[in-house]
Amino acid sequence: MTETPDPSAGRRPSAPRRIVLRAVGGVFAAAAIGVASYGSISSAAAGQDIHSSMTIIAPAAAGGGWDTVARELQQAQKANGLVNNVQVVNMPGAGGTIALGNVSTLEGQANNLLVGGTGLLAATIQYGSAATLDDVGSLAVLFEEYDVIVVPADSPYETLEDLVADWEEEPAALPWTGGGSFDQLVVTDLALAAGIDPVETTYISSDGGGEAIQALLNGTAKAATGGYSDNIDQIESGRLRALALVAEEPVEGIDIPTARSMGYDITLTNWRSLHAPAGISEEETEGLDELIEETTQTPEWRDAIERYHWSERVLTGDELDAFLDEEHERIARLYEEMG
Repeated sequence: MTETPDPSAGRRPSAPRRIVLRAVGGVFAAAAIGVASYGSISSAAAGQDIHSSMTIIAPAAAGGGWDTVARELQQAQKANGLVNNVQVVNMPGAGGTIALGNVSTLEGQANNLLVGGTGLLAATIQYGSAATLDDVGSLAVLFEEYDVIVVPADSPYETLEDLVADWEEEPAALPWTGGGSFDQLVVTDLALAAGIDPVETTYISSDGGGEAIQALLNGTAKAATGGYSDNIDQIESGRLRALALVAEEPVEGIDIPTARSMGYDITLTNWRSLHAPAGISEEETEGLDELIEETTQTPEWRDAIERYHWSERVLTGDELDAFLDEEHERIARLYEEMG
């Protein structure tokens, strides 16, 4: 797989959440474009009350899991009058770290929310990004999502066992894809469970679930992992075949066998989170906490939880900080396995 830097890169220090004001250098050359375009969007809302104007940033292209979360939040806030003007901005690149780097420059601008999660944390390790989750305020984990392993409908692989058998024979000849860093971790975990060296595996990274599905359908990749919500429409339409769900146990409402039930003990979950720029006041932080709580109690959000089969798991405060530190260590170990 792609060569990765020292997994200690981007490690979260033990400083309290939301108050770190560390200056961040240039994240990537491409980030300059994102800063320029996003700066004009955010400056119009700067200084406004969070209930007057809000920008929700999805750190990937349209069509993926982060984009879905952002737009469901937007819909819930609009439908219930929680925010007068709420917009979604897609900012893809480098597994979400381009968006993270941009948001880290918006110090004190509370009317911005960045959608994050396992993949974003993983990308800070994978790319050794200058900006990490410690450069923004981590507000909450909202839920966990399960990955599904899929192939095109006309694929010769009818089962996960079929796929793994071919993969074992010549690992580099069976290209995988996924919508982000988290999906690559799932492929790595499956390789280890199947006795395949992850270093020998070919993985084609995509910016978001929509791009990953296209890579699969046009033949660039032969198999993919991605969020169930990203793939459900393609599965139900018959364009993709689901081989396994990455979950500890069967999930009610999802008629897909788990990889674990077929002897591959992989159970990584893709949690989704919300972050704000650093340097906002305690009052603004409390206001964002209240807005998030109100949003997640709306009928629209409750419907999204059910519709996408998200497993609700809300973490905030000290519990959230401890969780992020544990996840960093776990993910860093998987990157070590990638070589």
